[in-house]
Amino acid sequence: MTPIQELIKEIRQLTPMSSVVNQIMEAVDEPGCSMEDIANIVQYDPAMTANILRTCNSAYFGLPTPIESIRDAVSILGLDQILELVMLKAGSQAFAKPQKGYEQKQGMIWKSSVSSALIAKELAKKLCPDHRNTIFTAALLKDIGKTVLDRFIASSREKITALVRDEGYSFREAEKKVIGIDHAELGAMIMKMWKFSPRMVKIIRHHHLSDPSMQQDPDIAIVYLSDCICMMTGMGTGADGLAYRFHDQVVENMGLASDDIMKIIAEFTQTMEQVEGLLQIV
Repeated sequence: MTPIQELIKEIRQLTPMSSVVNQIMEAVDEPGCSMEDIANIVQYDPAMTANILRTCNSAYFGLPTPIESIRDAVSILGLDQILELVMLKAGSQAFAKPQKGYEQKQGMIWKSSVSSALIAKELAKKLCPDHRNTIFTAALLKDIGKTVLDRFIASSREKITALVRDEGYSFREAEKKVIGIDHAELGAMIMKMWKFSPRMVKIIRHHHLSDPSMQQDPDIAIVYLSDCICMMTGMGTGADGLAYRFHDQVVENMGLASDDIMKIIAEFTQTMEQVEGLLQIV
């Protein structure tokens, strides 16, 4: 069995995300989506309903009176907040284990994923607000391929490290060279098998902008840039973080200057408590 065949076998053994996730993602993309529509979807998943209500009633939100129904939760918190909670709940299990191959301790890859998603959401609000929910979700799940690829990375670390050190490869390029696939390609395969939208699959597949033509896609560029900014703040700097390709043209295409990036980093550093709070409730 080839490494690719083994990887596909492992993908099929992953516990897929609740179908509720895809239903909600499809619903929020509809122009006429209402709070009632979202409530109707979530209420038929008992586990998701229980998790959302427990989270809404946590100290993090500090609501004056307990929320007792999904309809109340959606009405009080709004569509965007409920979607974020659903995605955080769905994603936390997938990223629960440590990533030894990528030199990420338990919880670190999840923390960097949440951080990247929050940064992406803020960028999306300014640059393409209509796509903010898709961008948030893509940024959150972009590294899902690492959860499967990790053990293959661990067993091939010497070869990968040699390519990075001696031949100037990025870590992603080296994993592709040695294993035959990189974590972005693998992540796209997982998203496709879990029946996420073609748009989500495309963003995750290209979030490292290895294909220069993807730099013109604002959604993909935002997810890429949020990943870069996340690393600049010290998040996600595992084995691959030190061998990363930065595309200056992306920042220019977005109409951002270096001062804008520094401002985003400064603002995010000040809101790190938000990340810690979210991690505690999911």
